[in-house]
Amino acid sequence: MDCCNIEPRIKWVLYVAFFINAGMFFTELASGIVAHSNVLIADSLDMFGDAFVYGLSLFVLSKNHKTQARASLIKGVIMLTVGLYVLWQSFYRVFYPVVPSAQTITLIGILALVANVVCFFLLTRYRDKNINMKSAWICSRNDVYGNISVIGAGILVGYFNSMWPDIIVGMGMAGLVLYFSVKIIKESKQHIKL
Repeated sequence: MDCCNIEPRIKWVLYVAFFINAGMFFTELASGIVAHSNVLIADSLDMFGDAFVYGLSLFVLSKNHKTQARASLIKGVIMLTVGLYVLWQSFYRVFYPVVPSAQTITLIGILALVANVVCFFLLTRYRDKNINMKSAWICSRNDVYGNISVIGAGILVGYFNSMWPDIIVGMGMAGLVLYFSVKIIKESKQHIKL
């Protein structure tokens, strides 16, 4: 593929991913607050982080290799921060319990899954272009896993009429985000040294 032809397509993909995630951030945050759902609030913060990641990816798209690696390092740190926040929020809910709305969690989880599947498939074609696009693709892939977990949490909250599935899935999502954030940070540091 010709470099001059591929960059406008990558920009288009990143813009679409940015607007999808920004829209889902507001949708999930509002729904999470209304439904008292830890997992929806956690996923909304992940959407916010992803919107930032895609915006940053757009900014460094035509920059040199080291600048892109530094941008990936920032993405990793953002993911790490989001993961720690989700973990904290899960512990908070243990001490201030509320049974969240199972229907809201499930429906918003399905909407978020559709949004992230679209982003995932748009980014898949360009994931091997550079470290910048690879880290954006990893964020998208993790979100698909996270949304499946959100839907599962909604179903289990409804079945058991309990807050525990919401808390446990929130903690699991935090663990996944923390694992991949450390991986991105390490890989970015290696690229910065090159």
